[in-house]
Amino acid sequence: MNQPASLPLVASLLDAPLPASGIAWLDEARRENRAAFAVGGLPGARVEAWKYTALRGLGQRRFAAGDAGAATRDVDAAEFALPGVGGPQLVFVNGVFRADLSALEALPDGLSLQPLAQALRDDAEPLRFALSRPALVGHVREGGDAFVQVNAASAADGVVLKVAAHATIAVPVQLVFVGTAAESELAWHARNLIELGEGASLALVEHHVGHGEQAQLATLVGDVELHEGAQLHYTVLQNTATGAHLIRRSGLRLHARAQMRLHVLELGGALVRHDLQAELVGDGAQLHTRGVFMPHGRQHVDTQLAIRHQALNTTSTSTWRGVANDRARGVFRGAILVAPGADGSDASLTNKNLLLSPSAEIDTKPELEIYADEVQAAHGATVGQLDERSLFYLRSRGIPLAEARALLTAAFCRAVLDDVPNEALREHLSALLSAQLPD
Repeated sequence: MNQPASLPLVASLLDAPLPASGIAWLDEARRENRAAFAVGGLPGARVEAWKYTALRGLGQRRFAAGDAGAATRDVDAAEFALPGVGGPQLVFVNGVFRADLSALEALPDGLSLQPLAQALRDDAEPLRFALSRPALVGHVREGGDAFVQVNAASAADGVVLKVAAHATIAVPVQLVFVGTAAESELAWHARNLIELGEGASLALVEHHVGHGEQAQLATLVGDVELHEGAQLHYTVLQNTATGAHLIRRSGLRLHARAQMRLHVLELGGALVRHDLQAELVGDGAQLHTRGVFMPHGRQHVDTQLAIRHQALNTTSTSTWRGVANDRARGVFRGAILVAPGADGSDASLTNKNLLLSPSAEIDTKPELEIYADEVQAAHGATVGQLDERSLFYLRSRGIPLAEARALLTAAFCRAVLDDVPNEALREHLSALLSAQLPD
């Protein structure tokens, strides 16, 4: 089932030196995760979660560990500037923190934002629980957790973000991960820890950016924990380089009456996978996710969304759209589980997809499991082409065919962005979607 350690990718990841922190429990956790990866290797086709994302091509690549020149590599801040987002930010270039590109001066009251490496140097003990295990949600090791193990073993830096109880952070916070050309093909890793205290409020933007065709492998593992009554609006914009391989695992945990809105836009990369696992563990918790993935060329974009309702009267709504062109492939799995005792839960998930080319492919897999009473739940998925009647209507008004197709496709995608509260950011995301559409 698993790939042998003789694969070039596995060998290069195992050959990379482990980060030495001098913290006994952290160094031991890194060694344990490296050993687990050495035994398990890469997930194969028999691992259900990776059934539609083959790693044969990636497995033949080798990646060097780290970028010695990242600290001084020339990066234009305009590459990651976003309208409506001008507050505190942390910037990493090829996985290396760049203080000169970051904005950490005069942080708002109640906000703590620092690189993980600095947090470990200052006081590592509060991070022990999170870093001693691979991920907040779904942390039991499975065959498909190879890249989580790689990240837990190799990530020397990342983000530690905390919002104090009852603090309202008025300005958006931005986390930027830049991939840029280096002397060799690189593997880099980041670990993010995000926590909102009771009644806290925050708007957060995570931005992956890159240019050109440089081949990199990046893994990103993040924990997001919202305590009672906390509110988070989280926007993820992934527009990395066309040769990049980006594999992420996000664990979301919502306590009583916590509310989270998540918007995801997947545009770039060669092979991109985002594993989103959410737990609603407190009564009245609410999670609303919206996402668009738009692969073209020979891109492969895989989104795995799993939401677990574990408490009374919890709510989740998920609306995801996919558009594939050329020979691209999209994968979406949307799974909802209502656990025993989670009575009164309300869950809905829809995934609609468009194929703009006869060679494009989208595989969608909705799942629904209910083990509680008095539950409202619905899920559905479709894969098809643009509606011919709508095309005919636009063409009868004198609109050329190509423009009519672009208008309908853009409207199909933009529906998931309508409730982004930051108007300037919403318009920018819409413009990026339009730019991605085929001519």
